[in-house]
Amino acid sequence: MSRVKTLIITGFGINCEVETAAAFKLAGAEADIIHLNDIFLRKYSIHKYDIITFPGGFSFGDDLGSGKVLANKMKYKHLVSGKLFLDELMDFLFDGKYILGICNGFQFLVKMGLLPNINGDLSQEVSLTHNDSARFEDRWVYCKVTQNLKSPFLRDIDVIYLPVRHGEGKLVIKNERIKIEILHNNLNCMSYCSNDGIITSEYPHNPNGSELNCAALTSTSGQILGMMPHPEAYTSLYNNPNWAQWKRKDPEISEEGEGLKIFRNIVEHIKYKKD
Repeated sequence: MSRVKTLIITGFGINCEVETAAAFKLAGAEADIIHLNDIFLRKYSIHKYDIITFPGGFSFGDDLGSGKVLANKMKYKHLVSGKLFLDELMDFLFDGKYILGICNGFQFLVKMGLLPNINGDLSQEVSLTHNDSARFEDRWVYCKVTQNLKSPFLRDIDVIYLPVRHGEGKLVIKNERIKIEILHNNLNCMSYCSNDGIITSEYPHNPNGSELNCAALTSTSGQILGMMPHPEAYTSLYNNPNWAQWKRKDPEISEEGEGLKIFRNIVEHIKYKKD
């Protein structure tokens, strides 16, 4: 049985690559951390992998807005072959493969036009901008997963508890037509909610003021997931600041963190397709 292979992009201020690789390994995949420049120079091919992940961090120090500089670099960079890196990503998706973007990675995906890409022309249709609180939010939040999704990443998840750590996580949508299409196609796949699963725009449940209370977007095909919370930061119960309280309340509680489910989901889905 061939193993699932994931490519973890690093460089230019990305700083969550090691935790992200560890999460994929815990989920049963192989994970390679590769500097983006080495991909641009064709030292490595993205096509030998089943999934590409853009982790969190502070690429280029968030100059010009979070993720904008690196998104432009990826969107317009010509490889040594003369082909655009973005075209390589589109070929990767055409082959039925998957892309995950977490926090800064989510910002790359929307600013490259890969999410939500309603018009199909890779123009930017949404953005992630400064939180309504005007400060960096470092907290744990509850998120409600939209049902009847195409996304294999979020299968069998209802409410999930995850950390956020961002200064620019507020989703804003270009116009009403794009918003309607996002809702119609169930692309707003994860919404900030209260601890009892009620979707709300109230702070601090919604840490940034996102339109549609959006914590994550998926593509119409389900192959791309971009999310602001950090699932790689909750792979063990002991990552949870309330772990001792939860353990006393339920001594038999699973010692796996809730975020690991997202990685297991996609790895198992790809394994099933391979078999």
